[in-house]
Amino acid sequence: MKEEFSNSKFGSTMGGKSGKESTLSGIAVVVKHTGSHYLLSRLPEWNPFTAVVRGKLRLEGSSSTNPIAVGDVVDYKGDGTGVFTITGIHDRKNCIVRKSQNLSRQNHVIAANIDRVFLTVTLKDPEIKLQFVDRFLVTCEAYGVPVTIILNKADLYRGEESGDLADEELAQMAAGFIQIYRSAGYEVLETSVKTGYNIEALKKMCIGKVVLFSGQSGVGKSSLVNALDPSLNLKTAEISQAHLQGRHTTTFYQMHPLSCGGFVVDTPGIRGFGLVDFKKEELSNYFPEMLRVEDNCKFVPCTHTHEPGCAVKEAVEKGEISPLRYDSYLAMLEDDGKYREGDE
Repeated sequence: MKEEFSNSKFGSTMGGKSGKESTLSGIAVVVKHTGSHYLLSRLPEWNPFTAVVRGKLRLEGSSSTNPIAVGDVVDYKGDGTGVFTITGIHDRKNCIVRKSQNLSRQNHVIAANIDRVFLTVTLKDPEIKLQFVDRFLVTCEAYGVPVTIILNKADLYRGEESGDLADEELAQMAAGFIQIYRSAGYEVLETSVKTGYNIEALKKMCIGKVVLFSGQSGVGKSSLVNALDPSLNLKTAEISQAHLQGRHTTTFYQMHPLSCGGFVVDTPGIRGFGLVDFKKEELSNYFPEMLRVEDNCKFVPCTHTHEPGCAVKEAVEKGEISPLRYDSYLAMLEDDGKYREGDE
Protein backbone atom coordinates (compact mmCIF):
# COMPACT_ATOMS: atom_id res chain seq x y z
CA MET A 1 0.00 0.00 0.00
CA LYS A 2 1.04 3.60 -0.48
CA GLU A 3 2.84 5.00 2.55
CA GLU A 4 1.13 8.39 2.15
CA PHE A 5 -2.11 6.97 3.51
CA SER A 6 -3.96 10.03 4.75
CA ASN A 7 -5.77 8.91 7.90
CA SER A 8 -3.78 10.64 10.62
CA LYS A 9 -5.08 8.37 13.37
CA PHE A 10 -3.74 5.27 11.67
CA GLY A 11 -0.62 6.93 10.31
CA SER A 12 0.53 8.28 13.66
CA THR A 13 -0.10 5.10 15.62
CA MET A 14 1.18 2.57 13.12
CA GLY A 15 3.95 4.29 11.25
CA GLY A 16 7.30 2.49 11.23
CA LYS A 17 6.01 -0.98 12.19
CA SER A 18 7.58 -3.99 10.50
CA GLY A 19 4.18 -5.55 9.79
CA LYS A 20 5.33 -9.01 10.98
CA GLU A 21 3.20 -11.08 13.30
CA SER A 22 6.21 -11.63 15.56
CA THR A 23 5.42 -8.28 17.23
CA LEU A 24 3.89 -9.35 20.53
CA SER A 25 1.99 -6.12 21.22
CA GLY A 26 0.99 -2.99 19.39
CA ILE A 27 -1.80 -1.04 17.75
CA ALA A 28 -3.81 -2.21 14.75
CA VAL A 29 -7.11 -1.70 12.95
CA VAL A 30 -10.00 -4.18 12.87
CA VAL A 31 -10.45 -5.17 9.22
CA LYS A 32 -12.95 -8.02 9.63
CA HIS A 33 -15.36 -9.23 12.29
CA THR A 34 -16.74 -12.77 12.22
CA GLY A 35 -18.49 -13.55 15.46
CA SER A 36 -15.93 -13.81 18.26
CA HIS A 37 -12.92 -13.61 15.93
CA TYR A 38 -11.37 -10.53 14.37
CA LEU A 39 -8.82 -9.82 11.68
CA LEU A 40 -6.41 -6.98 12.46
CA SER A 41 -3.88 -5.15 10.32
CA ARG A 42 -1.37 -2.39 11.07
CA LEU A 43 -2.59 0.09 8.48
CA PRO A 44 -1.38 1.43 6.14
CA GLU A 45 0.36 -1.95 5.80
CA TRP A 46 -1.86 -4.85 4.79
CA ASN A 47 -0.87 -7.99 6.67
CA PRO A 48 -3.99 -9.27 8.48
CA PHE A 49 -3.72 -11.56 11.48
CA THR A 50 -6.32 -13.15 13.75
CA ALA A 51 -7.18 -11.89 17.22
CA VAL A 52 -9.78 -12.73 19.84
CA VAL A 53 -11.38 -10.98 22.78
CA ARG A 54 -11.27 -12.62 26.18
CA GLY A 55 -13.60 -11.51 28.94
CA LYS A 56 -15.83 -8.44 28.68
CA LEU A 57 -14.33 -5.61 26.71
CA ARG A 58 -16.83 -2.82 26.17
CA LEU A 59 -16.78 0.86 25.37
CA GLU A 60 -17.66 3.01 28.37
CA GLY A 61 -21.36 3.81 28.32
CA SER A 62 -21.94 1.75 25.18
CA SER A 63 -25.15 -0.20 24.56
CA SER A 64 -23.83 -1.72 21.35
CA THR A 65 -24.21 -5.38 20.49
CA ASN A 66 -20.73 -5.20 18.92
CA PRO A 67 -18.45 -2.96 21.03
CA ILE A 68 -15.62 -3.67 18.57
CA ALA A 69 -16.37 -2.84 14.93
CA VAL A 70 -14.54 -2.85 11.62
CA GLY A 71 -12.41 0.30 11.48
CA ASP A 72 -11.78 0.44 15.22
CA VAL A 73 -8.22 1.14 16.32
CA VAL A 74 -7.32 -1.38 19.02
CA ASP A 75 -4.46 -2.44 21.26
CA TYR A 76 -3.42 -6.08 21.00
CA LYS A 77 -1.05 -8.46 22.75
CA GLY A 78 0.39 -11.81 21.69
CA ASP A 79 1.38 -14.76 23.88
CA GLY A 80 4.34 -15.85 21.75
CA THR A 81 2.50 -18.80 20.23
CA GLY A 82 0.76 -16.89 17.46
CA VAL A 83 -2.38 -16.16 19.53
CA PHE A 84 -3.30 -12.46 19.74
CA THR A 85 -5.80 -10.83 22.09
CA ILE A 86 -7.47 -7.43 21.77
CA THR A 87 -6.83 -5.60 25.04
CA GLY A 88 -8.22 -2.12 24.44
CA ILE A 89 -10.16 0.14 22.07
CA HIS A 90 -9.11 3.67 21.10
CA ASP A 91 -11.57 6.55 20.97
CA ARG A 92 -13.46 6.76 17.67
CA LYS A 93 -13.48 9.83 15.48
CA ASN A 94 -16.90 8.73 14.17
CA CYS A 95 -19.07 5.69 13.47
CA ILE A 96 -22.17 4.53 11.64
CA VAL A 97 -24.67 3.04 14.08
CA ARG A 98 -28.27 1.82 13.86
CA LYS A 99 -30.84 0.05 16.02
CA SER A 100 -30.35 -3.69 16.41
CA GLN A 101 -32.99 -5.65 14.58
CA ASN A 102 -34.38 -7.52 17.60
CA LEU A 103 -33.09 -5.58 20.61
CA SER A 104 -34.76 -2.16 20.63
CA ARG A 105 -32.60 -0.84 23.47
CA GLN A 106 -29.34 -1.80 21.83
CA ASN A 107 -27.59 -0.68 18.69
CA HIS A 108 -25.25 -2.12 16.10
CA VAL A 109 -22.12 -0.31 14.93
CA ILE A 110 -21.71 -0.84 11.19
CA ALA A 111 -18.18 0.59 11.07
CA ALA A 112 -15.94 3.13 12.80
CA ASN A 113 -13.35 5.76 11.84
CA ILE A 114 -14.64 6.21 8.30
CA ASP A 115 -13.39 9.02 6.02
CA ARG A 116 -16.45 8.85 3.75
CA VAL A 117 -19.58 6.76 3.35
CA PHE A 118 -21.03 6.08 -0.08
CA LEU A 119 -24.75 5.55 0.47
CA THR A 120 -25.71 3.57 -2.63
CA VAL A 121 -29.24 3.67 -4.04
CA THR A 122 -31.02 2.70 -7.26
CA LEU A 123 -34.22 3.94 -8.88
CA LYS A 124 -35.58 0.42 -9.38
CA ASP A 125 -34.70 -3.19 -8.61
CA PRO A 126 -34.63 -2.26 -5.75
CA GLU A 127 -36.70 0.91 -5.65
CA ILE A 128 -35.45 3.86 -3.61
CA LYS A 129 -37.00 4.14 -0.14
CA LEU A 130 -36.61 7.77 0.85
CA GLN A 131 -37.27 7.17 4.55
CA PHE A 132 -34.35 4.73 4.60
CA VAL A 133 -32.14 7.25 2.80
CA ASP A 134 -33.09 10.08 5.14
CA ARG A 135 -32.57 8.04 8.31
CA PHE A 136 -29.15 6.99 7.09
CA LEU A 137 -28.22 10.59 6.27
CA VAL A 138 -29.44 11.82 9.66
CA THR A 139 -27.19 9.25 11.34
CA CYS A 140 -24.19 10.37 9.26
CA GLU A 141 -24.86 13.98 10.25
CA ALA A 142 -25.22 13.13 13.92
CA TYR A 143 -22.08 11.00 14.14
CA GLY A 144 -19.85 13.21 11.99
CA VAL A 145 -19.43 10.95 8.97
CA PRO A 146 -19.05 12.64 5.55
CA VAL A 147 -21.45 11.05 3.07
CA THR A 148 -21.87 10.97 -0.70
CA ILE A 149 -25.01 9.52 -2.27
CA ILE A 150 -24.31 7.14 -5.15
CA LEU A 151 -27.17 6.82 -7.63
CA ASN A 152 -26.12 3.53 -9.19
CA LYS A 153 -27.34 1.67 -12.28
CA ALA A 154 -27.52 4.93 -14.22
CA ASP A 155 -27.52 2.84 -17.42
CA LEU A 156 -31.21 2.15 -16.72
CA TYR A 157 -32.04 5.71 -17.72
CA ARG A 158 -28.84 7.06 -19.29
CA GLY A 159 -27.73 5.67 -22.67
CA GLU A 160 -24.14 4.66 -23.32
CA GLU A 161 -23.71 7.68 -25.58
CA SER A 162 -23.54 10.94 -23.66
CA GLY A 163 -26.93 12.64 -23.53
CA ASP A 164 -28.94 9.64 -24.72
CA LEU A 165 -31.85 8.59 -22.51
CA ALA A 166 -32.53 4.88 -22.18
CA ASP A 167 -35.73 5.51 -20.20
CA GLU A 168 -37.18 9.02 -20.12
CA GLU A 169 -39.47 8.35 -17.14
CA LEU A 170 -36.59 7.02 -15.06
CA ALA A 171 -34.45 9.95 -16.20
CA GLN A 172 -37.06 12.34 -14.82
CA MET A 173 -37.14 10.40 -11.55
CA ALA A 174 -33.34 10.59 -11.36
CA ALA A 175 -33.38 14.34 -11.96
CA GLY A 176 -35.97 14.81 -9.23
CA PHE A 177 -34.04 12.69 -6.74
CA ILE A 178 -30.78 14.48 -7.49
CA GLN A 179 -32.44 17.88 -7.12
CA ILE A 180 -33.86 17.00 -3.70
CA TYR A 181 -30.56 15.91 -2.20
CA ARG A 182 -28.21 18.35 -3.89
CA SER A 183 -30.42 21.23 -2.78
CA ALA A 184 -30.31 19.78 0.75
CA GLY A 185 -26.51 19.99 0.59
CA TYR A 186 -25.45 16.46 -0.36
CA GLU A 187 -23.12 15.36 -3.10
CA VAL A 188 -24.84 12.95 -5.50
CA LEU A 189 -22.80 10.93 -7.98
CA GLU A 190 -24.45 8.90 -10.73
CA THR A 191 -22.63 5.66 -11.58
CA SER A 192 -22.94 2.61 -13.79
CA VAL A 193 -20.80 -0.49 -13.57
CA LYS A 194 -22.24 -1.67 -16.88
CA THR A 195 -21.06 1.37 -18.85
CA GLY A 196 -18.25 2.52 -16.55
CA TYR A 197 -19.97 5.87 -16.05
CA ASN A 198 -18.19 7.90 -13.32
CA ILE A 199 -16.24 4.89 -12.02
CA GLU A 200 -12.96 6.80 -12.40
CA ALA A 201 -14.43 9.76 -10.53
CA LEU A 202 -15.50 7.43 -7.74
CA LYS A 203 -12.05 5.84 -7.64
CA LYS A 204 -10.40 9.25 -7.17
CA MET A 205 -12.65 9.86 -4.16
CA CYS A 206 -11.35 6.67 -2.52
CA ILE A 207 -7.60 7.20 -2.89
CA GLY A 208 -5.87 7.41 0.47
CA LYS A 209 -9.12 7.07 2.41
CA VAL A 210 -11.07 4.55 4.45
CA VAL A 211 -14.46 4.47 2.72
CA LEU A 212 -17.60 2.46 3.28
CA PHE A 213 -20.27 1.39 0.80
CA SER A 214 -23.69 0.86 2.33
CA GLY A 215 -27.28 0.61 1.16
CA GLN A 216 -30.13 -1.79 0.61
CA SER A 217 -29.50 -5.28 -0.73
CA GLY A 218 -29.27 -5.37 -4.51
CA VAL A 219 -28.14 -1.79 -5.18
CA GLY A 220 -24.78 -2.98 -6.50
CA LYS A 221 -22.35 -2.15 -3.69
CA SER A 222 -20.11 -5.15 -4.30
CA SER A 223 -20.21 -4.60 -8.07
CA LEU A 224 -19.06 -1.02 -7.56
CA VAL A 225 -16.20 -2.12 -5.33
CA ASN A 226 -15.20 -4.74 -7.94
CA ALA A 227 -15.23 -2.01 -10.58
CA LEU A 228 -12.88 0.07 -8.42
CA ASP A 229 -10.52 -2.89 -8.00
CA PRO A 230 -11.31 -6.02 -10.08
CA SER A 231 -8.70 -8.03 -8.16
CA LEU A 232 -10.99 -8.04 -5.11
CA ASN A 233 -13.58 -10.15 -6.97
CA LEU A 234 -16.28 -9.68 -4.33
CA LYS A 235 -19.31 -11.92 -4.62
CA THR A 236 -22.33 -10.43 -6.39
CA ALA A 237 -25.86 -11.72 -7.01
CA GLU A 238 -28.85 -10.94 -9.19
CA ILE A 239 -32.05 -9.32 -7.97
CA SER A 240 -34.75 -11.69 -6.76
CA GLN A 241 -37.48 -11.28 -9.35
CA ALA A 242 -40.01 -12.89 -7.02
CA HIS A 243 -39.78 -10.03 -4.52
CA LEU A 244 -37.90 -7.41 -6.56
CA GLN A 245 -35.28 -7.01 -3.86
CA GLY A 246 -31.65 -7.85 -3.51
CA ARG A 247 -30.16 -11.00 -2.08
CA HIS A 248 -27.42 -10.63 0.51
CA THR A 249 -24.01 -11.25 -1.06
CA THR A 250 -21.79 -9.82 1.69
CA THR A 251 -22.05 -11.82 4.91
CA PHE A 252 -19.61 -10.00 7.15
CA TYR A 253 -18.43 -6.45 7.58
CA GLN A 254 -14.99 -6.48 6.02
CA MET A 255 -12.31 -4.01 4.96
CA HIS A 256 -10.30 -4.53 1.76
CA PRO A 257 -7.21 -2.73 0.42
CA LEU A 258 -7.70 -0.93 -2.89
CA SER A 259 -4.99 -1.15 -5.53
CA CYS A 260 -5.40 2.59 -6.18
CA GLY A 261 -4.54 3.31 -2.52
CA GLY A 262 -6.87 3.40 0.46
CA PHE A 263 -9.29 0.90 1.95
CA VAL A 264 -12.94 0.05 1.40
CA VAL A 265 -15.44 -1.51 3.80
CA ASP A 266 -18.03 -3.75 2.15
CA THR A 267 -21.19 -4.32 4.20
CA PRO A 268 -24.21 -6.63 4.12
CA GLY A 269 -27.31 -5.08 2.56
CA ILE A 270 -29.61 -3.19 4.91
CA ARG A 271 -33.38 -3.09 4.50
CA GLY A 272 -34.22 -0.99 7.53
CA PHE A 273 -32.45 1.69 9.53
CA GLY A 274 -33.51 2.56 13.07
CA LEU A 275 -32.24 5.78 14.63
CA VAL A 276 -30.21 5.66 17.83
CA ASP A 277 -30.23 8.12 20.76
CA PHE A 278 -31.91 11.07 19.08
CA LYS A 279 -33.73 13.81 20.95
CA LYS A 280 -36.75 15.04 19.04
CA GLU A 281 -35.93 18.69 19.70
CA GLU A 282 -32.52 18.17 18.04
CA LEU A 283 -33.62 16.15 15.03
CA SER A 284 -33.92 19.11 12.64
CA ASN A 285 -30.25 19.93 13.30
CA TYR A 286 -29.40 16.86 11.23
CA PHE A 287 -31.30 18.09 8.17
CA PRO A 288 -28.81 20.57 6.63
CA GLU A 289 -31.49 22.45 4.69
CA MET A 290 -33.52 22.97 7.89
CA LEU A 291 -30.48 23.97 9.88
CA ARG A 292 -29.81 26.77 7.39
CA VAL A 293 -33.13 28.51 8.08
CA GLU A 294 -34.34 27.47 11.54
CA ASP A 295 -32.63 30.40 13.28
CA ASN A 296 -35.33 32.53 11.65
CA CYS A 297 -38.14 30.67 13.42
CA LYS A 298 -40.25 32.85 15.72
CA PHE A 299 -40.05 30.40 18.62
CA VAL A 300 -36.93 28.68 19.99
CA PRO A 301 -36.92 25.77 20.27
CA CYS A 302 -39.26 25.08 17.36
CA THR A 303 -40.43 21.61 16.35
CA HIS A 304 -41.37 22.89 12.87
CA THR A 305 -44.77 21.26 13.15
CA HIS A 306 -47.46 23.53 14.64
CA GLU A 307 -45.69 26.71 15.70
CA PRO A 308 -46.59 30.01 13.99
CA GLY A 309 -43.79 31.92 12.31
CA CYS A 310 -41.83 28.75 11.52
CA ALA A 311 -39.13 29.44 8.93
CA VAL A 312 -38.82 25.74 8.06
CA LYS A 313 -42.51 25.36 7.22
CA GLU A 314 -42.33 28.57 5.20
CA ALA A 315 -39.34 27.20 3.25
CA VAL A 316 -41.30 24.01 2.53
CA GLU A 317 -44.25 26.02 1.24
CA LYS A 318 -41.95 28.04 -1.02
CA GLY A 319 -40.33 24.88 -2.40
CA GLU A 320 -36.96 25.74 -0.86
CA ILE A 321 -37.11 22.54 1.24
CA SER A 322 -38.38 19.34 -0.33
CA PRO A 323 -41.82 18.31 0.99
CA LEU A 324 -40.61 14.69 0.80
CA ARG A 325 -37.69 15.45 3.09
CA TYR A 326 -40.02 17.34 5.43
CA ASP A 327 -42.38 14.33 5.47
CA SER A 328 -39.44 12.11 6.45
CA TYR A 329 -38.64 14.51 9.27
CA LEU A 330 -42.23 14.37 10.54
CA ALA A 331 -42.20 10.57 10.37
CA MET A 332 -39.03 10.45 12.47
CA LEU A 333 -40.60 12.74 15.04
CA GLU A 334 -43.63 10.50 15.33
CA ASP A 335 -41.94 7.14 15.63
CA ASP A 336 -39.64 5.81 18.34
CA GLY A 337 -36.60 5.25 16.16
CA LYS A 338 -37.43 1.61 15.37
CA TYR A 339 -37.96 2.02 11.63
CA ARG A 340 -37.59 -1.44 10.12
CA GLU A 341 -38.61 -2.88 6.83
CA GLY A 342 -37.40 -6.45 6.66
CA ASP A 343 -34.03 -5.97 8.37
CA GLU A 344 -31.14 -8.25 7.58
